[in-house]
Amino acid sequence: MDVLYTATATARGGREGEVVSDDGVLDLSLTLPTELGGPGGDHTNPEQLFAAGYAACFHSALKRVAGQRKIDVEGSSITARVGLGLEGKAFGLTATLVGAFPSLDAAAGRELMAAAHEVCPYSRATSGNMDVTLEVAP
Repeated sequence: MDVLYTATATARGGREGEVVSDDGVLDLSLTLPTELGGPGGDHTNPEQLFAAGYAACFHSALKRVAGQRKIDVEGSSITARVGLGLEGKAFGLTATLVGAFPSLDAAAGRELMAAAHEVCPYSRATSGNMDVTLEVAP
C-alpha cells in the first residue's frame, strides 16, 4: 500500500489518562464512562474517539461513492454508535452506523451505505473483526 498520510497520537494513563497528537491539535483527557464504573463527566473515552473517526471516515466514503454515482447527498449525516463488551475473557467492539438522507428514500440510502462500507478504510479494517450494522434513519 502506498501510504498517503500517517496520524500519530500518544496515550498516557490508559482509559483514565490523556491522548495527544504529535502536532498538538488533539489533546484530550480520558475518563471511564459511568457504565464502566468510572466517574464519566466532561472527558472523552476511546470508544467515543473511535465512533467519531468511523463516522467521519464513513461519511467521506459515502460522499465519494455518491459523487461517482451522481447522487445528491447534501445534508446527509452518519452517526456511529460503538459498543464495548466482553467476548469470553477478551473485550470486543460493535458498531452501528446510521445514515440520515434528507433527499433519498430508505432503499437508496441502504444501497449507498452498503457501497460505502466496501471502500471505507475503517470498514475494511474492522471487517471480520467486529460486528458492524448499517441502518438508515427513519
